[in-house]
Amino acid sequence: MSQIEVLKDRKSQIHLKGSEPFEMTCDRHSLSGSVSQRACVFCGSRVVLYPIADALHLVHGPIGCAAYTWDIRGALSSGPELHRMSFSTDLQETDVIYGGEKRLYAALTQLIDQYQPKAAFIYATCIVGIIGDDVAAVCSRVSREKGIPVLPVHSEGFKGTKKDGYRAACDAMFKLVGREDTADVSPFSINILGEFNIGGEAWIIRKYYEKMGVQVVSVMTGDGRVGEIGRSHGAALNVVQCSGAMTSLAEMMQKEYGIPFIRVSYFGLEDTAKALYDVARRFPDNPEILTRTMDLVKNEIRAIEPDLKEYRKDLEGKRAAIYVGGAFKAFSLIRALKTLGMEVVLAGSQTGTDEDYRILEQMCDEGTVILDDANPVELSKYVIEKDADLFIGGVKERPIAYKLGVGFCDHNHERKIPLAGFIGMYNFAKEVHSTVTSPVWKFAHRRRRV
Repeated sequence: MSQIEVLKDRKSQIHLKGSEPFEMTCDRHSLSGSVSQRACVFCGSRVVLYPIADALHLVHGPIGCAAYTWDIRGALSSGPELHRMSFSTDLQETDVIYGGEKRLYAALTQLIDQYQPKAAFIYATCIVGIIGDDVAAVCSRVSREKGIPVLPVHSEGFKGTKKDGYRAACDAMFKLVGREDTADVSPFSINILGEFNIGGEAWIIRKYYEKMGVQVVSVMTGDGRVGEIGRSHGAALNVVQCSGAMTSLAEMMQKEYGIPFIRVSYFGLEDTAKALYDVARRFPDNPEILTRTMDLVKNEIRAIEPDLKEYRKDLEGKRAAIYVGGAFKAFSLIRALKTLGMEVVLAGSQTGTDEDYRILEQMCDEGTVILDDANPVELSKYVIEKDADLFIGGVKERPIAYKLGVGFCDHNHERKIPLAGFIGMYNFAKEVHSTVTSPVWKFAHRRRRV
């Protein structure tokens, strides 16, 4: 495997820091035949909208699309769980020939009558784009008849990349904004965008803000509610966690409602503290918010710092490979791993921009491999060459790590353990420590270091 060569047309999307001036190609469609780890447009839209718990989510297409994305996030709900139902129009051959609009209308009306959702999202898949079903017209008709928002999500998979799916989701969600009254919204209030309540992370973050004295109007979309999104235009600030997924919605709300936004991360001690301080400083008219924030950060770090120091003793000098969806997450992971004394030897993302990769290049050490839209062969090649002790990624990277005899940490949306906030950093350190120091790796014939 050490003789694996990178595809010629992929070389511009791979950079070895220190070997040459930084120049990297990104933001383009996946190369045909490279078996990209990146998901499709439809999947991108589903992962954003899925956690809205009191909405109906109907996939208009073959059953495989719905099966592929069923329960796609470990997104918890404090109430309704309609989002966890995987509904599909299950288009068949005759529908492809004669059109699936009648089937969509019948499915929509039946499901709305049965489940009484607050809104409905209808996802258009590849086959729907090919046969030309007018999904928007059907949605408009059903919305008039049933009296709820029925929103088309134009997420045909062949339209672009996963990032285009994020945009399609934001376009649909924006139609809910501004529908509800904002009389009870505080002037010291925020919306949290791009937080999906994986393992209950939105609840952790919401409690931080409540302790600070900041009202959370809505979380988009973790443990989300249609009504909360409807009054989100009353918030004073949008706080964007997953910048790749939700920046376009923040930009739309800024243009339409004048709500400013900031980008933050809630992963790792440094980034979580910075996020809370950045929000607190946005409300200078209430200095008590900053005072409470300082106390919160100090107490939270003090509670977990002794354990982190113990974990660091065993993890000092170990090597990690990172491949995640958005580059902003990679920034936080690099800082968190440095807190644990670990070295990052590979860093990549599915949807990073040119600006993201320039920041990533500055953060990485000499010799680090930086990748955009990688495939399994490339990931395997560099994990082996860099002799990584740990691979951090998602469900599609897990088998790569285990086949190579490398510890794995799931940092994607299928996991069940919260990794956000200060307690999330403790959970992350604990998982990394137990994985990297497991005695099982001494049986992996490939490993040169114990």
